[in-house]
Amino acid sequence: MRKILAILVDRANYGRMKPVLSEIMADDGLELEVLCTGTMLLPRFGNVVDIVEKDGFPVTSRVYMEIEGSNPTTMSKSIGLGIVQFSTEFDRIKPDFILLIGDRYEALSASISAAYMNLPIAHIQGGEVSGSIDESCRHAITKFSHLHFPSTQRAADYIVKMGEAKNSVFNVGCPAGDYILSLADDLAPEDIEGGIGARIDLDKPYLLVIFHPVTTHKDTRYEVEEILAALADIGMQTIWLWPNVDAGSDRISSAIRSFRENNDTSWLYLIKNFKPEVFQKVLKGATCAVGNSSSFIRDSTFSGVPVVLVGDRQVGRERGQNLIEADFSRSSIHDKIEHQIQHGRYENCNIYGDGKASNRIVRILKDFEPNIQKTISYIED
Repeated sequence: MRKILAILVDRANYGRMKPVLSEIMADDGLELEVLCTGTMLLPRFGNVVDIVEKDGFPVTSRVYMEIEGSNPTTMSKSIGLGIVQFSTEFDRIKPDFILLIGDRYEALSASISAAYMNLPIAHIQGGEVSGSIDESCRHAITKFSHLHFPSTQRAADYIVKMGEAKNSVFNVGCPAGDYILSLADDLAPEDIEGGIGARIDLDKPYLLVIFHPVTTHKDTRYEVEEILAALADIGMQTIWLWPNVDAGSDRISSAIRSFRENNDTSWLYLIKNFKPEVFQKVLKGATCAVGNSSSFIRDSTFSGVPVVLVGDRQVGRERGQNLIEADFSRSSIHDKIEHQIQHGRYENCNIYGDGKASNRIVRILKDFEPNIQKTISYIED
């Protein structure tokens, strides 16, 4: 029996990993252990680890690695602290495979530790293109990993072009689609309780906003103020999820609080996080999603929700026809949101898979024999 240690680092991370964890637990040939770290453990992000445990997954380890400050220096220091902490836990747990997803610096920290301890790493969602430091982080994790589960064919091709062996790369699709496609339209008012601000009437149109900091931008506050001004002009009830912990998140939070104190925000509802299924229902039911979250690009393709992507945090990432872009001016953001409201729902698309990713991942995890001594796999054009 293979012991799989899944690393969960934030709310979006868990949402995409959840169906994979369920498949692992249901398989007699695999043993699952879960390590929670990053913002999963922080009260100001809603203690997402509690949701993981309530969902029935075995959280056998917690690694506290986030240094307060939300700036480039604390991000860098957190990576170093994480390597120390992960090494201790990996030595204690002795997993047969480390399972990581995405492009977070917490996952990079875990991959460095695992690679130097000769532990096989399986990486979900490698090979994708995006903006910010996230792209560099994602590709670095790919080079430390031994087994690759990209979500699109282009991503799979890019991983091979990075020198990874073809027989270690499997285009399985995005695991989030495994449950998005089966979700019922039964979102209830109690599902979205726990935030502050305006009460949301789910029977009426609403916007969903997520705006994370871009670590290479200096004036994040101005960007948020432009989004808020555009939303205020539109006046549609809006659900806004707090940003992640990256450098600049405090400036985003401060801008939102200042706007609430000095303006009429009877249309605005702020919340830390949702359970994975609730988030997908909220996204699916939105009239339009606005911001720069990869969830809006990836997850929205399964339901055709109109999206306005603001800024360049996700530049180059594959997307469906349901997404249009806006720059950091309130007029551009306002006009693009109005366009999407008028357009309405788009056709679903399968660029990120067919909803069967988790089953494929588990079947491969059971049988794949990794080559710990990695080398460049040379390819000819």
